[in-house]
Amino acid sequence: MPDTPAVHDRFTIERVFPHAPAKVFAAFSTEDGKQRWFSGPNDMWEMVERKFDFSVGGIETIEGRWKSGQHHPEGTVTRMDLVYHDIVPDRRIVYAYRMAIDHKPISVSMTSIELMPAEGGTKLLLTEHGIYLDGYDDAGSRAHGVGWQIDKLGATLPD
Repeated sequence: MPDTPAVHDRFTIERVFPHAPAKVFAAFSTEDGKQRWFSGPNDMWEMVERKFDFSVGGIETIEGRWKSGQHHPEGTVTRMDLVYHDIVPDRRIVYAYRMAIDHKPISVSMTSIELMPAEGGTKLLLTEHGIYLDGYDDAGSRAHGVGWQIDKLGATLPD
């Protein structure tokens, strides 16, 4: 509904990983590293399209179809189109992304990921500013989903 005002949201996720900043950065900056953790739940979601260009101005796309009705009705297609705006190796990543469900835009977000040395590893600080469109009711699911993805990243970091 175009007459519905956009809804603005902001959340922060903080995690500490027992790995050096370079190893955590590689989980974002390499195609192999990102594929290990960044996808829908594999048992309920199948990949349709994936593109990865980790560079300033580079575009990343991930699209998948839900197999199970637990999070979305079966057959629902979710898509993320992302553009990287700032990259400082081992320290910072800034990107904007657009989410769509069944080709209908639901949100646009700006995200920063900061990596800081911490005792015994790396502190990751993710801050996201989201704009939810045309009556889409996020109800906290974005913060929950991003947190789940970051936890999945931590579980896939090689020793």
